[in-house]
Amino acid sequence: MTDGNRARKGKINRFGIFRIAEHWLVMAAFSLLFLTGLSQRYYSFDLSQWFIFKAGGIDSVRLIHRYAGISFSLLFLLHSVIAFIGVAGRRWRPSMIITKKDFADAIHNVKYYLGKEDHHAMCDRYTYKQKFVYWSIFASGFIMITTGLVLWFPAFFTRFLPGEVIPAAKVMHTDQGFLMFVVIAVWHIYDSIFNPEIFPLDLSIFSGYITRERMVREHPLELASIESKAKEDIIAEQLDLEYRDSLEID
Repeated sequence: MTDGNRARKGKINRFGIFRIAEHWLVMAAFSLLFLTGLSQRYYSFDLSQWFIFKAGGIDSVRLIHRYAGISFSLLFLLHSVIAFIGVAGRRWRPSMIITKKDFADAIHNVKYYLGKEDHHAMCDRYTYKQKFVYWSIFASGFIMITTGLVLWFPAFFTRFLPGEVIPAAKVMHTDQGFLMFVVIAVWHIYDSIFNPEIFPLDLSIFSGYITRERMVREHPLELASIESKAKEDIIAEQLDLEYRDSLEID
């Protein structure tokens, strides 16, 4: 999926205003859900009790959690519908779909780090790592929405489902929420902030632009398509960057 690729002062446009706004809204909904959800799950912790007190009590925390859940659900639905229409209507390439090449790229990079390959994997618009985070969050989001609805309207769902679905939904909701927190806090935040190649912060999702040098390193196939260059030319640039990096380290 692409939002245009205009160049500006040595940078490449990767995200349009809609994607930037969507990221901010999802980030805000996630933050509220994590704070209000984890404070209820681990209510015995002093920090959780402090947060619940500052938020106006447990009833206020539950209300905020539900409104944040509604917001996230609407964003999830909007994202899914727009993505389906864009891909089905052939306006966008299905660039987030996991393919055999992603597994080959992962193996290639392992070999590169072991000194068995001379350059990074030639990734397209999204790398295999980005796809892993995306689909992990997407699948977790679906589970959180469905289990959250079961917990919010237990009387309705137990009309046609066994009563055991309620405690099962509670376990899935809390455990999956913690898993999402770990994936985002450990993997996504590290890759967006603390990764040595982009530290102190990846600004692409806020500005919409990424440097051409990062495109050479991380998305060479997309860059080759944008600039109508041969893949071999981008590989040569990638090798040159990695050679300069090795000189700086030495």
